[in-house]
Amino acid sequence: MTQGLVIVGAGQAAFSTASKLRSLKDERPITILGVEAHAPYQRPPLSKKYLLGEMSFDRLLLRPDHWYADNQVDLRLSTWVEGIDRAAKQLLLQDGSRVGYDQLVLATGATPRELPADIGGGHSGVYTVRNKDDADRLCDVMKPGRRLLIIGGGYIGLEAAAVARHLGLEVTLIEMAERILARVASKETADVIHAAHIMHGVTIRERMGLRRLIGHDGKVERAELSDGSVLDVDLVIVGIGVSPNDGLAARAGLAVRNGIVVDRFARTSDPDIYAVGDCALQPWEGSEIRLESVQNAVDQGDAVATILAGGDQPYQPKPWFWSDQY
Repeated sequence: MTQGLVIVGAGQAAFSTASKLRSLKDERPITILGVEAHAPYQRPPLSKKYLLGEMSFDRLLLRPDHWYADNQVDLRLSTWVEGIDRAAKQLLLQDGSRVGYDQLVLATGATPRELPADIGGGHSGVYTVRNKDDADRLCDVMKPGRRLLIIGGGYIGLEAAAVARHLGLEVTLIEMAERILARVASKETADVIHAAHIMHGVTIRERMGLRRLIGHDGKVERAELSDGSVLDVDLVIVGIGVSPNDGLAARAGLAVRNGIVVDRFARTSDPDIYAVGDCALQPWEGSEIRLESVQNAVDQGDAVATILAGGDQPYQPKPWFWSDQY
């Protein structure tokens, strides 16, 4: 009996894989297993227009709910995959059931790094921004006049700073490196964005780390910085990068190394299992790269679908990023 394609994850890469296969007139069964309660949606606007209240969640959906049934895609939400039985070609679900596959695509994404509990990461009032539920929690607390500390000067932290200033919060952003965007942008680009934030009233402190968050009754109230200074804060957004969700692959015995290792065709160390998007560590110019961008998720999902449908073109990643600042 044909089991078809199963995709673990319900983000942009997962959707791109499924939709591209259907556009290629591939009729194999497709099942998408997603841990969230929501159908696949755009994530970039979460920290921008959605947080500002300028875009409804319905507009974030990649397709309306009926698209999946119309295209014979079995979308299963709130579904957690515990393990992969590679010998039997089955997935073990949290409820004890199993789902068989002929081909498997891991589109498990990445998870924001959190502050350690011993420096106050467990206090209420400390947030990350990765999914709709994260953004909804922030919507409830980002009120004019509140004092926000952002830890991390990457794109996520800077976008959150821009939104917070628009909403009337007092914003301080700290970055341990010598400048913001040190890992992902040139100094010239970073300088332009730095100037824009200063002009809009954000306090940026570079070469500055966090010693600890100080709370009262479990709620964050102050932040002690690496120079010994202390800030009064009402809420904290942590933007210190993400970690690839490669645990499922590792438990199954697949090669992992800061991501799920794939070849130029997005195949893992098991030829019937592929990995796409933020979780995949792929070849690039004689080295390896793991791209955390929407465009890579779209392009790699499309490429894997084409390969599954019989194509023989390797995927060639194009490392580029975009950001919406003010």
